[in-house]
Amino acid sequence: MAQGTTLRDLLIDEIRDLYDAERQLVKALPKMAKGATSQELRTLIETHLGETEEQVTRLERAFEMLGEKPRGKRCEGIAGIIEEGSNLLEEDFDGAVLDAGIIAGAQRAEHYEITAYGSVMAWAKQLGENEIAELLSETLEEEKSADEKLSALAEGTINLEAAQSEGDDAESDEEDEDTDRQREAGTARRAGGDMRMSAASSPRGSGAGRSSGKGGSGGSAGGRRRS
Repeated sequence: MAQGTTLRDLLIDEIRDLYDAERQLVKALPKMAKGATSQELRTLIETHLGETEEQVTRLERAFEMLGEKPRGKRCEGIAGIIEEGSNLLEEDFDGAVLDAGIIAGAQRAEHYEITAYGSVMAWAKQLGENEIAELLSETLEEEKSADEKLSALAEGTINLEAAQSEGDDAESDEEDEDTDRQREAGTARRAGGDMRMSAASSPRGSGAGRSSGKGGSGGSAGGRRRS
């Protein structure tokens, strides 16, 4: 059979993919933990970081059992997920909304790994590599557990807090609008007062005085005519 076409070859190829994926996550998880605002989420990510480091070690043991040198193959799937997570941290999201996004990104990674580890474990069993299958099974259970904990945290508190923050933002916008309306009304009142003051001190007042003076002169003239 041609080289690179057996199930064992596929098994090794996928383990290399997972090896690279786990090492990428070892570098990415600390950034996710630092970006989280929830202490519970931060602790969960840091705990899984420790598990991920152990998962790297398990894969290295699997390579040894297969008589292969530990060598990764670029995992584009995890690379894309990590890039999306990094972009999220650079956005304007904060608080519980940011935490909800971090959880979503972390679960994308978990789901990717759960699928991959499930397939590789099944292939190892089929090939009679039961020790390797057992190693992979340990990691698979950790990935499932991490995914369940993330779901519980999201559904228990984070998503609710994120939704409430939307209401707070709306109330804040309404308060800002009320403040703007009050400010505009105050400006209008002041403008009206200035107009009234200006009218009271306008030249029309002196014009009335001049009319009165003319009337007096006219009376004088009339008096002269009568005499």
